[in-house]
Amino acid sequence: MSPVTLLPFIVLIGAMFLMTRSAKKKQQQAASMRNDLQPGSGVRTIGGMYATVKEVNEETVLLDAAPGVDLLFAKNAIGAVLTDDEYNRIVHGIEHDLKADGSVVPDDASSLTETDEPAADASSDASDDKRLDLGKKDAADKPADEAVEAKAVKADVDEAEPKKTDGEAEAK
Repeated sequence: MSPVTLLPFIVLIGAMFLMTRSAKKKQQQAASMRNDLQPGSGVRTIGGMYATVKEVNEETVLLDAAPGVDLLFAKNAIGAVLTDDEYNRIVHGIEHDLKADGSVVPDDASSLTETDEPAADASSDASDDKRLDLGKKDAADKPADEAVEAKAVKADVDEAEPKKTDGEAEAK
């Protein structure tokens, strides 16, 4: 046989070898993780339940799911051992302290546009600039007092007219 005909078989055998090797490696990591379980650590079962390890035996693990609720699971049912921060975030809703990380993301973009000037100077400069009118044209033409009076008159008119219900609708 020529080497060209054997090449596809060699590639298939090599691929199968690599796939079984990586699967075996994952199984070994999972087994070592389950063997290293310590009481007090937070875990997630393969069913998605979060609990705290209370006791570890040869083949079983006693989990504390809630105060007064102890569950006995096989070691193979443990899907992952969680870090304390991750467990507290998921189960108790306690977020990790952001100040300890040193990097804080601002809630708005104002800190990105600030200059080195003090805030008082920046606000006085902003008041000198002409304000942009983002409202409707007719509302911009009326002075503020007239707009308030118009709203009050409209509210009085709305209160004077009786409200119609579905059964009282006029036919057209």
